[in-house]
Amino acid sequence: MATHEHYYVPAQSKWPIIATLGLVTTVYGLATWFNDLKAARPESHGPLIFFVGGLLLAYMLFGWFGTVIKESRGGLYSPQMDRSFRWGMSWFIFSEVMFFIAFFGALFYVRQISGPALGGEGAKGIAHMLWPNFQFTWPLLDNPDSKLFPPPKEVISPWGLPLLNTVLLVSSSVTVTIAHHALKKGHRGALKLWLALTVLLGCAFLTFQAEEYMHAYRELGLTLGSGIYGATFFMLTGFHGAHVTIGTIILFVMLMRIMRGHFDSEHQFGFEAASWYWHFVDVVWIGLFVFVYVL
Repeated sequence: MATHEHYYVPAQSKWPIIATLGLVTTVYGLATWFNDLKAARPESHGPLIFFVGGLLLAYMLFGWFGTVIKESRGGLYSPQMDRSFRWGMSWFIFSEVMFFIAFFGALFYVRQISGPALGGEGAKGIAHMLWPNFQFTWPLLDNPDSKLFPPPKEVISPWGLPLLNTVLLVSSSVTVTIAHHALKKGHRGALKLWLALTVLLGCAFLTFQAEEYMHAYRELGLTLGSGIYGATFFMLTGFHGAHVTIGTIILFVMLMRIMRGHFDSEHQFGFEAASWYWHFVDVVWIGLFVFVYVL
């Protein structure tokens, strides 16, 4: 008698094809949008293409994960399948870690290597001949070419909204952990309460970050076009904000599933994966707060 565990193999699916089309359309629309902004083309079709790509991705995610939920609820998944999901989520989070390491690496390179070199330091100090009066400091409020890249008037203080957002995200890690423990113990009421609070904390974070962005653009002159400081600031915090948005949506879906009676102390990987992702997002923010806002 065979002792290996059965492994569920799903039927052919349209979702990978739709995912590919959605990603290509979204990236193409975003690139078109940014290039048209640089070329000052108000009639750009980039936003529309980007929106269509986003709709395709939303349709794919809703349909594909809906299929996975039906298969799971139908008892088609074995313990081996559960281990595969765990490995898959682990590798996904690892890829996300590498993604943010690349951006933190770019920030480090600018602050420690290329910036000081342009200011005349080190063996590559000959670059100082281009802008003899340029003095490199960080945050960079005096760009080498201020006409092409107008510098910001000032930077955002870390002890206002960034500190508040740090408190919110750290608190959300605590609340989602309490919710997870409640799920393991079968306390459905506490699970719903703490998970709902986590979702609210995520929404509050996004609201305050949007307020921070509007303040930066309207009053501080801190934009994507204000030089390397603005570019690194918005790339790091913007991509993190996108991850918080995705994580909040995932947790909200988990809350809706819990309301419908899904998950128990033995079958809960969907919720567990969502909590892994949320903890990852929180850790990245702590790094952002320290290296982007404080130092």
